[in-house]
Amino acid sequence: MTTNSTHDRLTPARPWGIGRLRPYPTTVKLPFTTVGLDPASQTGVFRDHLGHVVEMGKHGTSCGTETSTATNLDSQPDQGHDQDSQGD
Repeated sequence: MTTNSTHDRLTPARPWGIGRLRPYPTTVKLPFTTVGLDPASQTGVFRDHLGHVVEMGKHGTSCGTETSTATNLDSQPDQGHDQDSQGD
């Protein structure tokens, strides 16, 4: 709790983030019971309560690169970098 000082007296102040609090959203039961690892593909396998594989949808993959640049020999004050990413 933060305090504000007023003539040698400390008075409690309301935390700034308290007005942003909201109740948690309603939870959703997920359609799987266990998650395992497929040894061949090294990907997660989701199974329901009967042991059947459950498809959890597809997601994309991404990769990124970062290059560093320097404009002087000691590379201390004039250094920069570039970043890019690719996703599908």
